[in-house]
Amino acid sequence: MNPADIAAAEAIMGIEYTEAERALMLDNLEDQIRRARIRRGVDLGDAPPASTFDPRLPGFAMPHGRGALRLPPVTAPLPQGDTDIAFAPVTHLAHWIRTGALTSARLVEIYLDRIAVLDPKLNAFATVTPDIARAEAAAMDALTLQGISLGPLHGVPYGLKDLFDTRGIVTGWGGEPYADRVPDTDAAIVGKLRRAGAVLLGKTSLGALAYGDLWYGGRTRNPWNTSEGASGSSAGSASATAAGLCAFAIGTETLGSIVSPSERCGTTGLRPTFGRVSRAGAMPLAWSLDKVGPICRTVGDTGLVLSVLNGPDLSDRGSIAAPFHWDATASLDGLRIGYIPDAFARAATDADRAALETAKSLGLETIEVSLPALPYESLLDVLFAEAAAAFEDLTLSGRDDTLTWQDAPAWPNAFRKARFLSAVDHVQLDRLRYRTMQAMDELMTGIDVLIGPWRGADMLIASNFTGHPCLHLRNGFSDQPTRSPGALGGGTPLPTGGPPHRVPHGISLWGNLFDEGPMLSVGRALESAFDVHTIRPEI
Repeated sequence: MNPADIAAAEAIMGIEYTEAERALMLDNLEDQIRRARIRRGVDLGDAPPASTFDPRLPGFAMPHGRGALRLPPVTAPLPQGDTDIAFAPVTHLAHWIRTGALTSARLVEIYLDRIAVLDPKLNAFATVTPDIARAEAAAMDALTLQGISLGPLHGVPYGLKDLFDTRGIVTGWGGEPYADRVPDTDAAIVGKLRRAGAVLLGKTSLGALAYGDLWYGGRTRNPWNTSEGASGSSAGSASATAAGLCAFAIGTETLGSIVSPSERCGTTGLRPTFGRVSRAGAMPLAWSLDKVGPICRTVGDTGLVLSVLNGPDLSDRGSIAAPFHWDATASLDGLRIGYIPDAFARAATDADRAALETAKSLGLETIEVSLPALPYESLLDVLFAEAAAAFEDLTLSGRDDTLTWQDAPAWPNAFRKARFLSAVDHVQLDRLRYRTMQAMDELMTGIDVLIGPWRGADMLIASNFTGHPCLHLRNGFSDQPTRSPGALGGGTPLPTGGPPHRVPHGISLWGNLFDEGPMLSVGRALESAFDVHTIRPEI
């Protein structure tokens, strides 16, 4: 190494030293490189970082001493047609199974038939598990005949994003290097869903290593326009749910991976507060950002599924014990909804502004709020660094070249460039993240729910880095030409041309930390007012 090497590195790092300073650094740098190489020679396995992210600021008080879920009773009779049954809410399906009007076995066959016919057009399932589904459904029906119910998801079939470990079933993470990966154990939420009576239909596709909608099986498609992708990375979970191939699905979000495919496919996606749901046994992308949540067709279903997923787990160092409380029968009286006027001026569509007017018509107190001007986009480098660390061996071994990428920028390039930002910069980014936590706390003080366009990059980035929950639901439709996959961080996808297609449009709600209930209540009221959530895609 010589001073010219250091000077070249400075250009990449965006800093500048003097010739004398470079000369003094030579010996120290050799030691630093030596220590780094020694550390890279150690296989860290699945060890998480010693430092963990906690979204709670000093003085935070956990809302609700006890968890409780209260949903309105189901009175709708079982439909005669299989298609109507397939698209019914989870709450209805569970009620019909519990009362004997429907068997889990029949419901499984309905979904397996739909998968056989429609999934070749959608590419939403990486693996279908018919034998497992039939066996689990038979077991649930046997318990039902004995008057035994395992819980609110008893006998209800679901799809699981293929980054959660399933014992004996391929869990390929969407990437070629892992396409034959078969885990020996189940992820924590898989066991939790099984104990609640849910029936596994199969593993839903995800963009390679949780990026976009392109994976080693091809591109997952949007049921409303199969010429375009479903967006990602929870592409298969959103596509399958929107197309009625399962009752609900599980997704994950690090930065838009539940919200973005829910927007594209017209599903209702719930990203819970960071730490609420265990990630043990899930592919780590960014330990301080990854979150697990349901993708459904109604707001009520997301709350029901989250009530099952909720709970602390010692095997997840980011797990936080928190009660989940939602009374869907309670009045909206007293709830305050905030909005950022600038977001509705800059990034909004007419449908976004109409959604705000609908929210105002609910009789809620409406309050203008603001998000301070901070360089939120800079926080993306935290994600890139954590992801590069999670997949360091993939990068250093050169196996990242086996990944098929058609969308730029791709993960491998992000992993590589992450190595050229200094540790000092990352400490400063961590401090910026704390400032962002303070900014979000100030914004949410005095309101129960925030409404806004999902495309507002500031809120998408800020709320993911602070751990605040988000609910995205359909509020209408728009005529759009076929769109490109879009950019990481919520960039608006560019049209690729062709005739327009009638596709869904959604709006986002954000709630206070560990207090998703008000957000769900407002979402449920908006869902009823919009009255578009039951419209189905014609594939």
